[in-house]
Amino acid sequence: MADRLLEIRISADYPNKPAVLDDCSLEIGRGEIVGLVGKSGCGKSTLSLALLGLLAWRGGQVRGSIRLNGRDLVGLSEGEMRKLRGREIALVLQSPMSALNPALKLGTQLHEAWKAHSSGSSEACNRAVGEALENVSLPQEPAFLQRYPSQISVGQAQRVLIAMAILHRPPLLIADEPTSALDIITQSEILELFSKVSRKLAMSILYISHDLLSLASISQRVAVMENGAIVECSPTMKIFRDPSHPYTRQLIRALPVIPQVFAAPAR
Repeated sequence: MADRLLEIRISADYPNKPAVLDDCSLEIGRGEIVGLVGKSGCGKSTLSLALLGLLAWRGGQVRGSIRLNGRDLVGLSEGEMRKLRGREIALVLQSPMSALNPALKLGTQLHEAWKAHSSGSSEACNRAVGEALENVSLPQEPAFLQRYPSQISVGQAQRVLIAMAILHRPPLLIADEPTSALDIITQSEILELFSKVSRKLAMSILYISHDLLSLASISQRVAVMENGAIVECSPTMKIFRDPSHPYTRQLIRALPVIPQVFAAPAR
């Protein structure tokens, strides 16, 4: 990969639970969407916490290298990582109603997210918030920003979270099961939104899910995780047509239906 944004090679342990991640290696190019798939408990969320420097908050320890734009993040202090979160790496979680503060208006939360990494004028803040809302197809009117999370739909709440994540246009966005709480129509809309954001802002996305079909709809490549290791990472078409690892083949066989565009040609 000629233009790498992210290069990972790490292992991670929890107290009394070693090798949750076991020599886990992954690369992501600039502007690329990479899907990460695997069963529950295989280490996907541990990987996202490690990237964000949050594993220690759960008692975990990371060994190895996480290079973002050539800078190794492993070993950085909490203060240094706090400067990176939101500006260089952003996170979208699976439960927007839990991630948003129910006691604060949407506008307040968006403005606070902007002020965390910027010290410009109120006009600059309003402009950045407006652009972020436009990028996720949400209203920019004051009436919408005066609402509380309980006054909007779950789909709108997920768009608000995405707007917060892209406020500072970070080069890397981590989406951890971001559609699992949504109905199927809203899932499709959010997946298309991630594709649009990646194209428009030249943003790389690590899209984590147990749903292989969702990953297939937006990812250029798919990485398959089993027992804390990436066992296969290939272009999406190859994953479906010619998977090389036994676990990947097992995942493909478990699908209720393989989309025709990915189906292997008849021989």
